[in-house]
Amino acid sequence: MNDLEFLALHGLAVKKFGPPSAVADVLGEDPEQVTAALRSAAAEGRAVEAKDIFMVTPGGRDWLLERYPETFAAFRANGAAAEGYARFERINRELLRLFTEWQMVPVGTETVPNDHSDPEYDDRIIDRLGALHERAARPLQEFTALEPRFGEYVRRLDAAYDKTLAGEHDFVSGAKVDSYHTVWFELHEDLLRILGREREEQE
Repeated sequence: MNDLEFLALHGLAVKKFGPPSAVADVLGEDPEQVTAALRSAAAEGRAVEAKDIFMVTPGGRDWLLERYPETFAAFRANGAAAEGYARFERINRELLRLFTEWQMVPVGTETVPNDHSDPEYDDRIIDRLGALHERAARPLQEFTALEPRFGEYVRRLDAAYDKTLAGEHDFVSGAKVDSYHTVWFELHEDLLRILGREREEQE
């Protein structure tokens, strides 16, 4: 087992499932090398592959959990990481509310799916997203200083936000694109695994 084999399986666990190219995008690694690492993991029974889509097996999840404490001991012991995560969680709770309000709008005493026919409503939420995006910069900078690959999340969040500002509103929370919600969810999952914590809320 080499470092990339561990990292590739970790990236796959963060993604839940997907092709090697998507895992490589999470990690900022070469897609061909990630493919080889995931196939090695599959050969060891830690992942399964079907039509170039990989998923971590239960045995693979246990294997990762056994290695996280030692692999990320320095990250877990770092005070700046703990403080950054506390700020991150406060932002996370606000973002979860924002995504809900983006997807559902109040009509009388009920909420209904947002058909995005009210640009003023959508613009207010995008303004709030921009403010949270700015607030997230500090903890993300601290995480990246400790674990450089977190810079890939910064890149992806910036891209999703820029596309949202350009009018591609699927990039707020769309499930079929690398939306802000998708990237944030993966970032949160990555942090939870590194720090050995449980998710506080469903996203």
